[in-house]
Amino acid sequence: MDEPAASAPTYNSGDIAWVLTCTALVWLMIPGVGYFYSGMARRKNALSLIMCCVLSLVVVSVQWFIWGYSLTFSKTATNGFIGNVENAFLRGVLGEPSIGSAGVPDLVFCVFQCMFAALTPALAIGSAAERARLLPMVIFIFIWSTLVYDVVASWAWNISGWSAKLGAIDYAGGTPVHITSGFASLAYALILGRREGHDSKKEEFKPHNMSNVVLGTALLWFGWFGFNGGSGLAGNLRAAMACVVTNLAASVGAITWMIIDYRVERKFSALGFCSGAVAGLVAITPGSGFVGPAPAVAIGFLGACFCNLAVHLKRWLRYDDVADVFAVHGVGGYIGSLLTGIFAEAYIANLDGATVIAGGWMNHHWAQLGYQLAEATAGAAWSFVVTYLILFIMNKIPGLSLRVDREAELQGLDVAEIGEIAYYHVDKIVGVNQNTGEEKIMKEEVESYCIEPQAQGSMGHTIPLSRESLNNV
Repeated sequence: MDEPAASAPTYNSGDIAWVLTCTALVWLMIPGVGYFYSGMARRKNALSLIMCCVLSLVVVSVQWFIWGYSLTFSKTATNGFIGNVENAFLRGVLGEPSIGSAGVPDLVFCVFQCMFAALTPALAIGSAAERARLLPMVIFIFIWSTLVYDVVASWAWNISGWSAKLGAIDYAGGTPVHITSGFASLAYALILGRREGHDSKKEEFKPHNMSNVVLGTALLWFGWFGFNGGSGLAGNLRAAMACVVTNLAASVGAITWMIIDYRVERKFSALGFCSGAVAGLVAITPGSGFVGPAPAVAIGFLGACFCNLAVHLKRWLRYDDVADVFAVHGVGGYIGSLLTGIFAEAYIANLDGATVIAGGWMNHHWAQLGYQLAEATAGAAWSFVVTYLILFIMNKIPGLSLRVDREAELQGLDVAEIGEIAYYHVDKIVGVNQNTGEEKIMKEEVESYCIEPQAQGSMGHTIPLSRESLNNV
């Protein structure tokens, strides 16, 4: 008699629905980053930064399909450094229990993790704003995702990764997402150099649209509930705790940074609020599934303090990081990883009824801080060195020079690289005939950038380009 066929695995539909919902929330963070960076830059580069972030989404989605997921999460990986190509082109990725949790199938886990992979380079490219060419950036994103993100994520989240075996804990991406993107942004900024006129005309380089920065922060904060809350891959009490500590750390971070800025400027800065909120969100990320509410307050406070101090590094080291990516994500992720080693508690991790850890210093497990230090330092060093090498080599290849020429930089990347702009201002004076009610446009002025007026006269005006006029724009 034939043996009965093995029964197919069964899953909790609520857990699957929760993870898919969190996937959509993390997706929303990517345009959120774009709006945040857009507001931080000058008006003539606003659209290019949003485009760079959504391009990261599509490029990494393709890379994830080709080999990214397999290199990061292949179940047969054995070397502790990176996976293999067994699941390239998503072969065999369907209904089997995932490597992340037996409670969700491979396919659900794959699309959830794809959003993390797509978000990370979108964070990193913020330091290159206003002066990086678009085509080399797209190629860089593909290469960087393969050689940096996939490698470091495999260390931390693949059960065969050396960091996971060592005992380091990272709930939602302190090292794979924030440390790698932060230190990559530092390398990008150093390779590109400072923006044209940045030293002599600092007043012109302030954020042009704080409404965009606040909108981006709101989208990021909203999406972070899925980023941290979904990383347990189940809708349970641990996911609820992750959402609680995420919101709490962000709130404390926002208040802390505002107070620090108020001490100096005597103003309640919107930029300070947004920077502090993101710093708190970054710092809580690695420990969001391991710490309770009281430690989250400390993490939000310390994360904002250290990130605020790190912002001044760009003045001392003379690099030009438009959106303070290194200060907020690199330093914030590093501090958050270390604080996880101090504040992690075994009972918080076990709120899902399955996860067992030794805890951190709160549970007298003193070695945990060393594990965290090893993972964070290795991730930072790998990201910075490999990113610098990738960019250095690309910059030597004809046709792949990383920086736009001086004229294009003065003109703005919206015009020079995209050919479209973020803002058109139309002023009209309309007259109304009192007898017939007929409306007639008496005067109309369109304010926009001049985009080759001889060839595309309808998109610009006839005022000739000059450095002064372009800077005013």
